Order: sequence, then C-alpha cells, then structure tokens
Amino acid sequence: MKILAIQNRMGIGDTVIFLPFIKAISEKFSSPISLLVKESSKADQYLYQTDYIDKIITLERDGKNKLKHSGFFGSLNLIKDLKKYNFDKIFIFNSSLRFNLIARFLRIPEIYQYPLFKKTEQHITNAPKKFIKEKLNLEINQDPEIQIDNDVVLETFKKYEIKKDELNILLGIGGSGPTKRIPSKTFLSVIDKILKVKKSKFFLATGKNYDEQIILNEILSSKFKRFCVPLDNFSIRETLPIIKNCDISICNDSSFSHLSAAIGIKTITLMADTPLIYGSYSSRMFPIIPDGENTVTHNTLGKDKINPQKIFDKVIEIIN
Repeated sequence: MKILAIQNRMGIGDTVIFLPFIKAISEKFSSPISLLVKESSKADQYLYQTDYIDKIITLERDGKNKLKHSGFFGSLNLIKDLKKYNFDKIFIFNSSLRFNLIARFLRIPEIYQYPLFKKTEQHITNAPKKFIKEKLNLEINQDPEIQIDNDVVLETFKKYEIKKDELNILLGIGGSGPTKRIPSKTFLSVIDKILKVKKSKFFLATGKNYDEQIILNEILSSKFKRFCVPLDNFSIRETLPIIKNCDISICNDSSFSHLSAAIGIKTITLMADTPLIYGSYSSRMFPIIPDGENTVTHNTLGKDKINPQKIFDKVIEIIN
C-alpha cells in the first residue's frame, strides 16, 4: 500500500511534532508513509533511518518566491510529480482546498483531510489528535520518535572520544529568532554550576547566523572552552548521533530541542518567547520559563529572565 501524508508547515519542529500521527497511520495500515514536506523541514536530514517513513518528497513552495510548486502552474507541476507514485491513500494535515483538488486530480482512492476552510486557530497537537481520532478511531498520546542506527551511534562515540564517566550535555544555543536565543551568560553560569559537581563535556549546537555565532564565540572564549565542542560546522545528519550519545540536552526553543527529545534524550527546553506547547509536548521535555511568568507565548520576551539556577536544579533532578 502506498500512502502519502502532507505536512506543509515550515520548520523542523513542526515536522517532528507530527511524527506520532504519521507513525500511527503507518502502524494502522502496516505500511511506511511517504511525506510531502517543505525543504525548510530538512526532513531528509533526520528521517532517513526511521522505518515508518518511506519517501521524503519536497514541496517546492514557500509563499514568497516563485518556485516549482507555486501558483496554478505549480499545482500542475505537483500533480505531475506525485502521479508517478500511484498513492492509494492520502492524509492532508491542513484545511487547504488546493491540496484537496490535487488529491482528486491524482485520483487517489481514499482522501483524509482536516475540515476545509478552517485554517485559523488550529492547535499544533490537538488538531492532528482530533483528525486521527475521527478518521481512524485512534487515540494518539505518544512522543515523536526518530530512529538512528546503533552502529552509527557507536562509531560516533569512539570517533569523538565520548567518555561514560563524564556527563555529556548538548547545549542547543541557537534559535530561529533573536527573542528565542538565551544569552551566553546564562549558559556560562549553567556550565560553571555543573562543572563544580560533575566532570562534563558540552556539545554546542547552533547555526551560522551572525547573532548565533556571537553567542557561540562568547562561550568558546571563556575559561570553559576546553570543556566545549562546537557543532556549527556539522550537518543535522552528522549531529544526531552525537546528540544520541549525550546524557541530557539543554536547548533554546530550536530545532535541536525537538530533535533531541525525538531521539530519546531528556531535554530541558528554555522557553522565552514561544507558546509553551512547543517545549512541553513530549514527556522527554522539561520546560523552564522566565522568572515571574506563569506561562509563555509569543511576545513574552523573557530571554533575559531564564534563571540558570533553575536550569541547574532541573539537570540535577534529571540525572539523579
């Protein structure tokens, strides 16, 4: 059976959040699922070894630039690109009439989709839960799961001389926006506190954005440099087995928090300026919110109020 799922949200985190629902479909029909996702999801970088995923098909459309799948003629191109797969079923995780019509032009026998024309205020986790319950009568309460080959994890363990008698910690210091990036002084304080109680190594995960590089360099120019390993020159595919070898992660609301939790690492999420659900939807996530706040959402602007003592206390709680 050939099944396509469409998840056209932008980021890595959005794609990871939807994985339990993709996996449930796969198990229901005993078939791996092909995904139609945007290039910005970078799904091919982290789902290539996950057995409930079949093909990753790129949706070349971003709403800003005129790409292959943009506009009316783009829809015709997408129909042409998908037609060769002869899908038996399609699950559309949005309310778009466009994708509904494309599915009908493809003559896919079974079409499952969110209610049409109800895009606004669709909750990131409740909407797909309701969708799968209504269409397949399945209750989904699982964490996202990304699979990595154990041999690759072991090779990485040896290559980077990771030691079991040390506490290996991923620090996800990057972030998709300036209001999500916790200052270097907060991470430095946490590093200082942890090193006073346990020999540790810190893997610094970030991108090449100028402001992210400033945070990275501030940490690497500190007295803690010899305890740190920067990962900014690594691809996501290369980074995942390193994360898998870590004991714990401490991450801004970024791709690394989602990936870390999905590969099974307990992840402290530093939630400064995004709805709390993005750092708490998995049982492996332990959110820290700004001092003085009861919750967090867009425009909380709390990156300078994330308390390093609370992060340290949570680390100790988890490792004990």
